[in-house]
Amino acid sequence: MNIRSLTRGDGVVIGAAVLLFIASFLDLYSIEGAPDSADIPSLWASGPVLLGVVLAGLIAAALIVVARGLRQPPKVAGLELAPFGVAFAVFAAWSALGNVFDPAGGADNFGGSSDGPDAGLGLILALVATLVMAGAAVATPLVPALKGALLPPARPAAPQQPYGAQPPSGYGYPGAQQAPFGGGQPGQPFGGQQPPQGQPAAAPAPDFSPFWFAVPVPRPLFAEDGSPTPIAELAPGTWYLAVEQRGQALVAQTQDGRRGVLQDTSGIQRG
Repeated sequence: MNIRSLTRGDGVVIGAAVLLFIASFLDLYSIEGAPDSADIPSLWASGPVLLGVVLAGLIAAALIVVARGLRQPPKVAGLELAPFGVAFAVFAAWSALGNVFDPAGGADNFGGSSDGPDAGLGLILALVATLVMAGAAVATPLVPALKGALLPPARPAAPQQPYGAQPPSGYGYPGAQQAPFGGGQPGQPFGGQQPPQGQPAAAPAPDFSPFWFAVPVPRPLFAEDGSPTPIAELAPGTWYLAVEQRGQALVAQTQDGRRGVLQDTSGIQRG
């Protein structure tokens, strides 16, 4: 599981799940005038609250994080895990709202009091946590600020010799001058002969050195033949190798060896 592929929205979901777990151990309801020694149950003592709010919210956070962190998350009934996580989060918030209005489950007379109990601290915090979780789950694909990477990409272990590239002094390194075939000196044509006087030599193509880079948000990688169908998606938190530059676009190589054109290079982080 790659935690660096998590977004800021996923971080909000994780924080809301932690708050929900803490709230589950607090008071389910409060009774006006009750002594401090009164035994008030926690959220775990109520079946509807436990199933519809606490467990539903925790399951929602787990599904959202797993769907984002795994390279190929499993599917349920042909659907990805993320939509199930969003649905669980919305359901948990809706259930928490209903239980806040009626924490005693419809009991009008509780402990001899004419009025029913009020929502306790645990139930109120659970409502806040589930509302934040549902909002983040729904808004993450839509809000650019939430789509950014939660953790900065890790530096590659050996940036001086990127994946798939030759050592700086070895054959094939783009920045190194190679001796032309036939034993000539660098910059001379075949056979080592100088160009005729008065005829300018062709300007050499600018050098390009491969470098590592990471994208700020998921971006498609297109085939080199110009096909409009993406062949892969570059994910934040993963380093990729740029092997060639074509105008503003880059030819990138993934960890599994596939190569394609990254057309949108704005905001990339060089390694």
